[in-house]
Formats: sequence, structure tokens, C-alpha cells
Amino acid sequence: MEKQRNRGQDGAGVAGIKFDMPPGSPVIDHLRSASSNGLEKIFKKINRHLGDVQENKPHKADDEQWLKKNVPFFSELLLGHVRYGTYGSNGSNYCHPFKRENNWLTKNLVIAGNFNLTNVDELFQKLIELGQHPREKTDTITILEKIAHFLDRQNEKLFAQYKAAKHSNPEISSLIAENLDLKEILFNASKRWDGGYTIAGMLGHGDSFVLRDPNGIRPAFYYHDDEIVVATSERPALRTGFNIQTKEIKELKPGHALIIRRDGAVSEIEVLPPAEKRSCSFERIYFSRGNDQDIYKERKALGKILAPTVLKAINYDLENTVFSFIPNTAELAFLGMMEEVEHYLDKAKENELDKIEGKNDKEKLKKLLSIHPRIEKIALKDTKLRTFITNDINRNDKAAHVYDTTYGVVKRGIDTLVTVDDSIVRGTTLKQSIFRILDRLGPKKIIVVSSAPQIRYPDCYGIDMAKLSDLIAFEAAVALLKESFKDNLLEEIYEKAKAMDELPREKTVNLVKQIYDLFTPEQISAKITQLLRPDDIKAEVEIIYQTVGGLHEAIPDHKGDWYFTGNYPTPGGNKVVNRSFINFMEGKNVRAY
Repeated sequence: MEKQRNRGQDGAGVAGIKFDMPPGSPVIDHLRSASSNGLEKIFKKINRHLGDVQENKPHKADDEQWLKKNVPFFSELLLGHVRYGTYGSNGSNYCHPFKRENNWLTKNLVIAGNFNLTNVDELFQKLIELGQHPREKTDTITILEKIAHFLDRQNEKLFAQYKAAKHSNPEISSLIAENLDLKEILFNASKRWDGGYTIAGMLGHGDSFVLRDPNGIRPAFYYHDDEIVVATSERPALRTGFNIQTKEIKELKPGHALIIRRDGAVSEIEVLPPAEKRSCSFERIYFSRGNDQDIYKERKALGKILAPTVLKAINYDLENTVFSFIPNTAELAFLGMMEEVEHYLDKAKENELDKIEGKNDKEKLKKLLSIHPRIEKIALKDTKLRTFITNDINRNDKAAHVYDTTYGVVKRGIDTLVTVDDSIVRGTTLKQSIFRILDRLGPKKIIVVSSAPQIRYPDCYGIDMAKLSDLIAFEAAVALLKESFKDNLLEEIYEKAKAMDELPREKTVNLVKQIYDLFTPEQISAKITQLLRPDDIKAEVEIIYQTVGGLHEAIPDHKGDWYFTGNYPTPGGNKVVNRSFINFMEGKNVRAY
């Protein structure tokens, strides 16, 4: 869990299930915290119980059966989760795992996951039609109740079957536990889900599962040997935690479930037919840990691809350019870009060497060899605040106070300052903080380089880019429409979107694409620059974005690019983007899913 806490978190939770507990003893232990240091608090509480045993009853410290009966979380089966509170409230009740308890072991269910569903309203209505009374209309509760419904049905079917065969009730409980068909339960529960998800679950008798969506939008990896089975959303957590090689780790296939039976049997089974694999590329650019060997190479490649454009923007003047990166997660793209700049410089030096007559002009040679890219640590993050994955209310207040700068490394009025960022979503931090603190250094020009393309469309599968109106690329496109007297298109799309909103999601198309189709990426970048440049700074400003082609070149195996292209992998994505546009036109500052 610690190795998957990459960018701070607003909560954490752990659940444990103990096998073969006698009646009257708790089977499920469950602990959650919404504190900023929730992970530390949770494990401090868990470890305190063991510490008490070692201090007060040391003779019991090696008694596994006694520990299992008397110490919480001394369990065979464990499920943990760290939460990024980007949506909804931030109380502990919103932290995973979620549980549903029952006196029948095989009806107990605990789930946690990384997901968003686009059709919660539809699924909520289905639960009502089944006769249920769901307590909340959220995708987490909807998923929990949906799985629980089909878990109950199979329990009841098996009970009737074994009762008819004259088995006693205690025998029936054991037979149900041995013969529950998790594949059937998961298929029936998930066949109407539209979204991206990796969901892990545990049943009270000891079976467990991890289910991945058919498009493989959200990541999932696992490792197992004779002693342990473990699944995570990121590979480095497995490599570091168990000191294993990458080749020993398997990726859970889209549409498949990793099913772990109570007896330790492990299988990867197709639950839903796999669709086109559209793994989230923004996960690679931004969220995932950069020490994964593939992500490391991909992020460096993103920077390398941008180098020629950056060199052209500075007119190849390396002597009067300072290179840096903001935030720290942009460091790998920065390294890739600088490696390519060094490569350019080596070629340029070779060409100049050929021009030095007789190769003996020491002053010219000395000056030539002394030229290196000027790399500095320009921005310093004062506090462990984050403005992208934070709740909507606090984001703007935090943006102005996150960074400070290093003084004395920029030649005032002469140098161009190039900073690499991993993405520009809203532009809030740039406008309210970064441009102003960099301008204090007195650069002639500030160039911000985004290793991600322009984020044009909302995400609805788990990344916090929920509202079209929040995206600076959309704001720029609308501004260009109005400047070119084509803003009547907004009303036309609005009417089409309202009509299309009544159709089934399978019959929807992304209408917002029509706005972007009128302008080149360069026009939109220029308008973004204009919108984000504060009026009270002196430096010239330019923003350079990665191209979609560059993205696919750097990250060829993860083709989920809907936030950049509008090509959503599920029909629900098209419905969400159109609803988001309707909200924009109606002045509603709400999410579309």
C-alpha cells in the first residue's frame, strides 16, 4: 500500500478475513481512515495489537491459533486500498474497502477498487427493479450491491439444490463454500457495467477475486507462488515488496478475473469478452510510479520527442537558455528531453570542429567544448500539496501557495527559461503561481513544455478530469469560436446533445469534437498561452504541448487517449462528454457522471 501511495492520499482502508473461525467469533476485520496520514494511522492501530501481545503475553506471541482468535487482522486474506478524494466527501465512510456482512459466511462480501462507471443511474434503477432499496447512488455501492445480489441468488440456488438432496444445514454451508461459481456471479453482476475498473473482492468463507474491465482501462498485475497470491494496480509494488523480477509478474487480461479459491487454487478466467485494449495512457504519464521499467522508458521518450520543437522555440540558443522541470513527476520527461538536447549539441560540436582550421585554434576549441545545456532546479515545492488530485473546493486556494523558486541562476532580461510539466489540465497552478514566481527571476521568455497532449475532453473512467468547463483546452477552443464569430455552433451542438441524451448510450457520438475540428492544435496552444499568462508579468510566454502522434510513439502499447482525442472506449464515454457539454451550456458546475 505504501508503494502505491504515489501522490499523497486522502484516506486508506484495510479489511481482513479469517478462515475457520468458530461461531460467535468475528470473521471480518475492517479499518478505514480519511486522515491525510491515514495509512500510518491504520497500520499503527493494527500493529499495536501485536505489540500488546509481545509486551503483555509474550508466551502467546508464537501461538498462531491464539493470535488468530484474539488479534484483529491476523488473517489469511487481506485487502487494502489508498484513496484519492477527488469526488464526493472525504470522510472515512467514503474510503475503501466497503463491506456487506451476513450470518451466512458465503454471503459476506468486501470490495475495493479503482474505477468509475458511466451508467450508475441505469444500474441504480436496475437494483430498484430487483426490489432492492440502495442506500446511495454511487458506483461503489452500486457495484457492491450488484455483486451481492447475484452472490445471494447463487447461495439460494445451491441451498435449495443441496436441501433437496437431504443434506443437513451445516453440510450445506460447506458445500456452498466449495461450489460457488465466482465466474457466473461476476458475469451476471458486470455484464451491463460501462466504465473502467479493477475491482478486488473477498467472500466471508475465503474465496477472493480481482476483476478487470473488458478494455483494460484500469491496470492490474499479480504474482503467485506456493505460499502467496498478491494483486496490485502497479508493478513496482510487487517487485519491491517481494523482491521478484518483472518476468515473474503477470498482467491481468482485460475482461478476465483472477480467482483465488480458499484452498489456494489460482486461475485467470474470462468473465466478459475482451474488447479492443484501450489502457489508460494518462496513467502512464501522470499517476503510476515512474520506477516501473516500462513507464520509465515511456516518460523519457515523451521528453525526447519534444526536444526538436523546444530547440526550435529557443532558436537553438543553448547559451542563453535555462532548462528545468515542474513538478517532480515531470523529471523523467525532462531527462529524456535533455538527452536529446545533448545529442543535438554533440552533432553541432562535430560540425563546428570541422570548421576549425588545423584543429589547433585552442581558444575556439576551448569555447566550443565548454558549451553545455544549463540545467537548474528552478521550482521548489514548499509543502506536500497537490492541485490536480485534490478536491474541487480546495484546489484554487492551494494553487497559489505550492511553489517557490531558486534565485540567482537566470540572467535577467537575457535568458529563456524552459520548464517541463507532465500535463496541463486546468492551468490553475500555472496562472496563479508558476508564471508569477518564474517571472520574478527576470527571464526574457518562459516556455512551459507539457509532456502530455492538450487535454480536451473529460475522463469518466477514474482520472479526475470530470468537467468539460474545467479544461483549459476547451476554454481556449470556445474563446476561438467567439473570436471567429462561430459561436452559434455552441447552440447547435447543445440542441443536438439534448436530443441525443434521450437515446441509449450505444447510439451516442461525441458531438464536442466538432468544436475542436475548426482549429489546429497550434491555434489552441496559442490561445491557451494567452489565457494563462497573467497580465502583471513581464516575460514573454509560450506553451508547447506534446502531439497525439508523439504520445502514441512514446507509449505504443497503451492506446487509451480519449481525453486527448475524444475517442472513448465505451459508449458511456460519449454520453458523458455530451452531458458535460450540456452542463456547460446551462451553467451547471457539476459532474456529468
